[in-house]
Amino acid sequence: MQRLLIIGCGDIARRALPWLVRRYRVYAAIRSGVRRNELRALGVTPLMADLDRPQTLKRLAGIADLVLHLAPPQASGQADRRTQSLLAALSGGKILPRRLVYISTSGVYGDCGGAWVSEERPAYPQTARAQRRADAEARLRRFGRRCVVVSILRAPGIYAGDRLPLERIERALPLLREDEDIYTNHIHADDLAAITCAALTHGRPGRTYNASDDSALKMGEYFDLLADRCGLPRAPRLPRTEIVGQLPPSVLSFMGESRRLRNQRIKSELGVRLIYPDIAAALGAFSSEKP
Repeated sequence: MQRLLIIGCGDIARRALPWLVRRYRVYAAIRSGVRRNELRALGVTPLMADLDRPQTLKRLAGIADLVLHLAPPQASGQADRRTQSLLAALSGGKILPRRLVYISTSGVYGDCGGAWVSEERPAYPQTARAQRRADAEARLRRFGRRCVVVSILRAPGIYAGDRLPLERIERALPLLREDEDIYTNHIHADDLAAITCAALTHGRPGRTYNASDDSALKMGEYFDLLADRCGLPRAPRLPRTEIVGQLPPSVLSFMGESRRLRNQRIKSELGVRLIYPDIAAALGAFSSEKP
């Protein structure tokens, strides 16, 4: 049985685990022993390893045939030091992994003015957060030249029944008025987990994939849809000049980039069939699950 190493065993990895543990011997890097028993109960062998402490990563060398790299970069800087440390550790073994799948962000495209964006569009990251992701992608591509099949998934906003921005709606934080609004992209956490598993078996060398659903909503439409389905008042709409002083920079940065992701590649090359092709379908499923 092939050995799989998970770096960043969070929500997406946990959703993928039922599929993964049936096919691989699964290891997961953990920073503390708090989750050790939980992971073992799920069929995972935990390994103490902290990407922020490179000296703890030596045991990862040569341990796995396959790697799922789901850990985000550190919170500051333009280079992803965590990915740098991980690749240095993996390179220290006599045998390199055969495959590596990395979840990046669609933010590496930067602002596209609402245009439709395929994977062939050059990356143009405009925030420090996206620059760190682009740095990780570049490092991983170089690593892939050493006979490792590296596949990169560029994910947009991830949501699920327990990952909806309802607090923001309840706080009545303003949105851009319709004529200034931006396009956003989304993927359900279950679908992203399925795409990740598909990339493990079907991902092509050095290939990027837009891991997005079929919807093409503007941000205001998305929040209005959530508010209506959850019985909450719609957020006010304001001009961009008025909204700047009312929202934190982290939120404003998302309002400065507009794009619509094309997702044909995950379907044609990875064979993905989305469980939730758009947000409306997912919200309908959430409603039917309520007692």
